[in-house]
Amino acid sequence: MDVSAFSDDNFDVKDWINKTFKSAEAQEYKDAFVSSLVMKLQLYVQQVNGALEETSQSVLSGLPRVLRDTQVLQQEALLLREKMVAVKQEIAKVENDTGLSMVTLERIDRIKTDLQTAKQGLHEADNWTVLATDVEEVFELGDVEKIANKLFSMQKSLTMLANVLDYEDKKLQLEGLKNRLEAMASPRLVQAFTASSLEQSKMYVNIFNKMDRLPQLLKYYHNCLKVSLGQEWRKTIEEQLEQEETVVCWLRIYYDKLLSTWLTQVKWCNQVFPNSSIDTLVDVYADLLRSLSPNFIECIEGALKQESSDIHLATLILLKENAREFAVNLNGAIETSSQGKVLNQNSLFLLAEAIFAPYVSYVGKYSVYETAKLSHEIQALDCIHDDLSDTINSLSLSMSRAIDNAHSANGRCKIFTAGCGYPGLLNALDAYFSQYLDTYKIGIRQLERRKIKQEDWNLFQMCLTLLQSIGELLGHIEQFEKVLVADILDANNKLQNTNTSVFTRYKELLLDAAGRKEFDNLITSFQKEEKTILDTITQLIHKLCSDLHNTTYEVIFAPIFTQLLLVQKAPAWSSEANRMANLSSDLPDYSFAPQEYITQVGQYLMTLPQHLEPFLLRDNPSLTQALRAADPQYAQGSSESGFTDILLGIVAKGTCSMFQDQTLGICELNAGACKQLATDIDYLGNILEELGLSLTEQLQQMSILLRLSPEDYQSGSSGCNARVVAAIRQMRNITSSG
Repeated sequence: MDVSAFSDDNFDVKDWINKTFKSAEAQEYKDAFVSSLVMKLQLYVQQVNGALEETSQSVLSGLPRVLRDTQVLQQEALLLREKMVAVKQEIAKVENDTGLSMVTLERIDRIKTDLQTAKQGLHEADNWTVLATDVEEVFELGDVEKIANKLFSMQKSLTMLANVLDYEDKKLQLEGLKNRLEAMASPRLVQAFTASSLEQSKMYVNIFNKMDRLPQLLKYYHNCLKVSLGQEWRKTIEEQLEQEETVVCWLRIYYDKLLSTWLTQVKWCNQVFPNSSIDTLVDVYADLLRSLSPNFIECIEGALKQESSDIHLATLILLKENAREFAVNLNGAIETSSQGKVLNQNSLFLLAEAIFAPYVSYVGKYSVYETAKLSHEIQALDCIHDDLSDTINSLSLSMSRAIDNAHSANGRCKIFTAGCGYPGLLNALDAYFSQYLDTYKIGIRQLERRKIKQEDWNLFQMCLTLLQSIGELLGHIEQFEKVLVADILDANNKLQNTNTSVFTRYKELLLDAAGRKEFDNLITSFQKEEKTILDTITQLIHKLCSDLHNTTYEVIFAPIFTQLLLVQKAPAWSSEANRMANLSSDLPDYSFAPQEYITQVGQYLMTLPQHLEPFLLRDNPSLTQALRAADPQYAQGSSESGFTDILLGIVAKGTCSMFQDQTLGICELNAGACKQLATDIDYLGNILEELGLSLTEQLQQMSILLRLSPEDYQSGSSGCNARVVAAIRQMRNITSSG
């Protein structure tokens, strides 16, 4: 039986019993199994008790011996302490007895050391003299290795002569000899580096290393490789010019050449000067790219002058992408070559700057190039036609292309500027959308020229179609703006990431100080300003919606306008009517019928709902958005029930306003004419009531004032608009009693 479970800290009796009784034997012979199990446990308990008793006896019997051992150790410790004190006293006595002798011995040892140093100095001085004499003979032989060995020996001798009086003179003499050797070796050294001669190069590295002039040797290598790659650049240009290739091809070929050269040179350098090979090559490439003749900018400028402005950006994107790919590949080659070694990050950043330096000025002028590109796209849309319906249809069809152009510009900004050029993109988009909206303005002007003073529901439909198109454009721009904001924030997060390679720190590599400040201000504006980044364009679209809504209103209002112009010429208050004043003044109100001008207006108003509802009742989010942008009144309505009532209300308000202005322009009204005008006003009120609308308060007051007798005018006009009261009094020639 396994009793190991009893020693577990979390032993649970119930669990143990349940597990034990799960066996087939326990299930079949429960009583026998229990009896057997209890007996086994009792035996185990007896065994444990026996073991405990034996252990206790053993411990008790061993205690006296442990106590004795402890006493012995204590006595030995005391004895050791006494001996240590005795030894310390003996050491102090020896120091007191022999102190003077030790001082004497130390002084004698220093004298001996000084004598040996003086002897060595005399020997080295004699050796220096011999070497200085011999080195001239070796110089005459021109054997660089032998000269280097002599100079190395003189250098070791000079270290022993640091305290002699003419040390500085000897040092200058040695430096002069080193300069002579360097001048003698430099042509051969350059030849060895140019030919990539491994043995010769190693020999010169050893020589210059012994002379403590390895940095000078690295400069020779630096210049040799730089000159070689500079010649390769000019050769590439000449070859590509003969083949009439573009500057994009030149740079791609040269970048490939630089990359392949890196791979071969790093292997060679690791054999010649392994400890500084990568840093040296990084410095060479950075210096080379900054000093090429002709430089990249001159080549790019020459290529751009031969192209039209609308394709400048496409060319620059290709060039910059070549540079980016070269930087990524070169970075990969550097990391592979370094094999985990820590490299000089400042040198790497200078190399990255040299790679991207030609494009900094172009990124700074990105807005100009993007504006030219988008302007060309606008011209390609070809929205304006002589026929108004063709113009409206073209504007509607051009919208998707116009928004696609904006998205393409966003993509170009990401590729060319790595997101750094978003301030320039926003400027270009402002110019682009403003130019595009100008085509809508032309469409609105064409609509205005088509306006007539009669009923024209075809023109009204064109107005609503164009208004719907502008509303759809507004929706697309709002969606595009959300995408743009998300992309700008994403670009900023990537640009702020300091854990990336120096070759991808584009904010520092592609922007000058002014550009970085402008980009930071843009990001800050997201947090501080409530306006959107395309706020200017949104306002222009709202203005377009308002202008087009006014035009639409004028098209609807034109028949009413034509009839209301006849108010002052109506027969009821003509000179003939004045002569018949006495005949009509006593007639009851029901004897008067509304005049033709107002009945024409009323009939037209009654037909408006059936013309408006087909356009305004249907679910049309774009038209809804345009109407709400055009007039705040539509923002209070529901698109589900349509905006017919709102537009009818606007027309009714305009009708009342013009009707009032026209009636107040009547010079004189007799009693009959007053009743007639009141009848006309009431008729208009009945028409508006049928439409669920009402007269303006001032027209209602005019109706009341026109029916008041001259005697009751003063009291009956109380509470009415003062301007209306005065105007009616003047028309009726009622003298003021006040």
